[in-house]
Amino acid sequence: MVAGATLSRHRNVQTVVNRVIIPRGDLRIAEVEVLTGDHTITMCREYGFCYRLDVARTFYTSRLASERHRVWMQVMRNEEVLVPFAGVGPFVIPPASRGARVTAVEKNPESCRFLRENIILNGVKPQVIVHQGELEKILPALPFNVDRVIIPAPYGYDQVLFSLLPLVRPGGYLHFSTFKQASQVPALVREYRQSGLRVEYARRCGHVAPGVARYVFDMVKEDGSTSS
Repeated sequence: MVAGATLSRHRNVQTVVNRVIIPRGDLRIAEVEVLTGDHTITMCREYGFCYRLDVARTFYTSRLASERHRVWMQVMRNEEVLVPFAGVGPFVIPPASRGARVTAVEKNPESCRFLRENIILNGVKPQVIVHQGELEKILPALPFNVDRVIIPAPYGYDQVLFSLLPLVRPGGYLHFSTFKQASQVPALVREYRQSGLRVEYARRCGHVAPGVARYVFDMVKEDGSTSS
């Protein structure tokens, strides 16, 4: 009934799915139930960019579009930008379009395949280098002294911030998201400051579970800061 009503209202829709389990882990794959239709590949458009993806095998949420826009609008031409957990490219392609040199890391092979396709689709291939695999194993191959790192970390991956901190130049920016209860945030801010990070911006960016929300931080690496 729901699928039929959706198709009748939106003539351009061919497949209707129901998300059964929310994305978990670093592959961030959701379990979906196909209600009607024969494929799960779609095209999403966001602020003038196009992203092909498979809703059953890759991660993408339109709910973070404004947050992504807020972050990538800060990127300047000729910056060296690092994006782990790159997914299908919504944090990768816009900075590249602004003239940044972007290094993207993604573990999920399906996401990486669509990422490479979307880089070509959006005309930024010369600006992007893609690494497929586990971030910890790829760390030695990543650029040093980057100007900015954008970290849309999956649930439970807080420590990755400190793994990537040595790669950022003094004065460079880190954009980091994490999942916490409101009561945990003040201690988190203190930890970041003690690690040599100046917190310039912090806010809640959507609820993900009862009592748990996504929090986003813009931070600057100060001189002498190291990983903890």
